[in-house]
Amino acid sequence: MLTLDQVYWKTPDGEEIVKGVSLEIAPGRLTVVTGPNGGGKTSIAKLVAGLASPTGGRILLDGEEITGLDITERAKRGIAYAFQQPVRFKGVTVRDLLEIAAGDALSEEDMCSVLGKVGLCARDYVDRPVDASLSGGESKRIEIATVLARRDARFLVFDEPEAGIDLWSFSNLIDVFRSLKEERRRALFVISHQERILEIADEIVVIADGQVRLSGSREEILPQLLTGEKQGLCPIHQGM
Repeated sequence: MLTLDQVYWKTPDGEEIVKGVSLEIAPGRLTVVTGPNGGGKTSIAKLVAGLASPTGGRILLDGEEITGLDITERAKRGIAYAFQQPVRFKGVTVRDLLEIAAGDALSEEDMCSVLGKVGLCARDYVDRPVDASLSGGESKRIEIATVLARRDARFLVFDEPEAGIDLWSFSNLIDVFRSLKEERRRALFVISHQERILEIADEIVVIADGQVRLSGSREEILPQLLTGEKQGLCPIHQGM
């Protein structure tokens, strides 16, 4: 169980972005965080991953406080993070990146399996450098693949995984999320506005102005979002 307990975060210039957020991310469940742009969703994902440190509150993993641990230490404890805007690495190939993520050499079959889940052919991509020669969509899909390649990861954090990928790859990603849920040992924490992702969530958390506005099961929260969209409660995207 990953727990945020009254977590706060301020920018270096003192602007309070996250304001006392409490939530739980349980194994075998898909928790989707949604809400208006600028509400603090990505900041919460970064706090979970260790890319930012809370200015108040605690983060616990299976009862152990990890509030002060950086992204490397959290990765060792099984937290994997896919950036909203993927990082590019000069001199590193897709094969290198996936094997670093997996912690071991990957067979061609493994490469095909992982890349195929995000709609890429391993033969065309494994030896390509992870640099500016890749399009934004390609970089995004490779970033997601690195998270899927993490064999030791128990808590998977995806920040708007639908951004920059095509409809076919998005449909594959939905299937991947369903499959990961069925493993029961992994927890999925996804930042998204997409209705199709919300429809397979177990828990939905609505963040606005740095606070939890709504939280509960999909059956309870999704109808409120669909009917409350015109009131600015949540900008749900229905295009994919």
